[in-house]
Amino acid sequence: MLKRPFDKTKLPSRHVTEGPARAPHRSYYYAMGMTEEEIHQPLVGVATCWNEAAPCNIALNRQAQSVKMGVKQGFGTPREFTTITVTDGIAMGHEGMRSSLASREAIADTVELTMRGHCYDAIVGLAGCDKSLPGMMMAMVRLNVPSVFIYGGSILPGKAPQVDEIPEDFRTRDLTVQDMFEAVGRHQNEQLSDAALDMLERVACPSAGACGGQFTANTMACVSEAIGLALMNSSGMPAPYESRDSFAEASGRAVMDLIEKNIRARDVVTRKSLENAARVVACTGGSTNAGLHLPAIAHEAGIEFYLDDVCEIFRDTPYFVDLKPGGTHVAKDLYDAGGIPVVMKELRKAGLIHEDCMTATGNSIGEELDKIARNADGKVIYPIETPITKTGGVVGLKGNLAPEGAIVKVAGIAPEHQVFTGPARVFECEEEAFEAVKARSYEEGEVIVIRNEGPAGGPGMREMLATTAALSGQGMGKKVALITDGRFSGATRGFCVGHVGPEAAQGGPIALLKTGDMITIDAVKGEISVDISDEEMDARRQAWSGPRETNYAAGALWKYAQLVGATYKGAVTHPGAAAETHVYMDL
Repeated sequence: MLKRPFDKTKLPSRHVTEGPARAPHRSYYYAMGMTEEEIHQPLVGVATCWNEAAPCNIALNRQAQSVKMGVKQGFGTPREFTTITVTDGIAMGHEGMRSSLASREAIADTVELTMRGHCYDAIVGLAGCDKSLPGMMMAMVRLNVPSVFIYGGSILPGKAPQVDEIPEDFRTRDLTVQDMFEAVGRHQNEQLSDAALDMLERVACPSAGACGGQFTANTMACVSEAIGLALMNSSGMPAPYESRDSFAEASGRAVMDLIEKNIRARDVVTRKSLENAARVVACTGGSTNAGLHLPAIAHEAGIEFYLDDVCEIFRDTPYFVDLKPGGTHVAKDLYDAGGIPVVMKELRKAGLIHEDCMTATGNSIGEELDKIARNADGKVIYPIETPITKTGGVVGLKGNLAPEGAIVKVAGIAPEHQVFTGPARVFECEEEAFEAVKARSYEEGEVIVIRNEGPAGGPGMREMLATTAALSGQGMGKKVALITDGRFSGATRGFCVGHVGPEAAQGGPIALLKTGDMITIDAVKGEISVDISDEEMDARRQAWSGPRETNYAAGALWKYAQLVGATYKGAVTHPGAAAETHVYMDL
């Protein structure tokens, strides 16, 4: 390949590398061993969320080195940097989960600040966990630079020892961390011994990589391809496969092509590409958290794409990819079956994909899909003509209990179980609810209400996997329903409604519920209501004493609670592209 002549007169890095006034800056680059040629090439940020917090992040550093090789092959100069991650599997079920959603904003903010402070011209972002994926993509769109995203890859499935002490259903399926949370419920129910729990925890997560089902990380990895920020099929290969490093290298080369063509993140992330991403979430039975993250990514581009819009797409998208937690298979199985390219080919058959959307390759989605020879295998990826169900695996709800909307995952739930009416049992926080579940102090047929867990009221909008998994482990997943102004892990199964808005801290109807109120959840019609008259609701509102006090009166979570907006808009913390006065790339 001939050396390309990059014109730096319009690139941000000119502010730190060009002209006599930048001699002090160049002296720093020489101090790090850079050559004159490297200093005057485009500077590409290689951003990773590498850390030793959890297996989802541990392989990112290795892959970043391959990205840097690709950037160098394209005659760019890579500059690696890292940012934080809060890993939900470790943060789950205790106060640490309050940091999870706030970390998404911190990731976007710190990547933006690093890029701005050092005047990098483009970014390749590597992420591996639930909030680091959307956080990294949000930063790309906010900066509007040439951008390529790459997922760190999923974990390999675990296998239980074939011993009698472990129940047969654990021995005959691929294990994920979801099974461990449900095993805790079995253990509490005295259906699993200490020894069996000990054996399972040692084998459930056998490698580097993100949680293996279609939980939030894998859902957002699929989004990265569908939205166009990642190279096609780059998200599927498991993290331990060193062969996935070739995707990292290709991503480094691709970002140099984007610089040359001046293709930026907002050329890729458009209303149409967001709709493509929502289609892929729906047809794979993806995490309800996509209903939070897609509006947040859209916000960075100045696009109004809210929870209602996401749910409208979910409503008429067939569910045809059989993945955990609602289905049978894990992320590795989807990769082996051809991955997201094959899924999108099936959507294209039904006219459900906008083919003209730009991708990180510089080609359109349609052009990329034309290269894909494989077809649905009928086992993991069903033909779209014969889907698992005719509507998406995630459903939006509205009604007098959630005027701003709510969301429920119905993948794996039979239609006759998608309508639930029962009396409320109200808890003021997740800990109260978990203790009640552990003690079995609830009744079959009830609707468990967990409030004061929204973005501001929590603060942090915690996930409820410990509670929902305990219910499933007790065999009650289909015998009770659960609603919250917080959210659910992508690994949650059962009839669980999250993102109820307005949240309790804002005086939403969920704040006014009392134990015994009759609640109806109808995922077929998309409705959620409480049997209270408007007059009674108004009287309760007048008597409401205001938001519940929290322990977070200072620090990062206090700051987050002051800034965070409505859930249906993505729980974002700044005005977004609609209010910006400049584009970083053009300064």
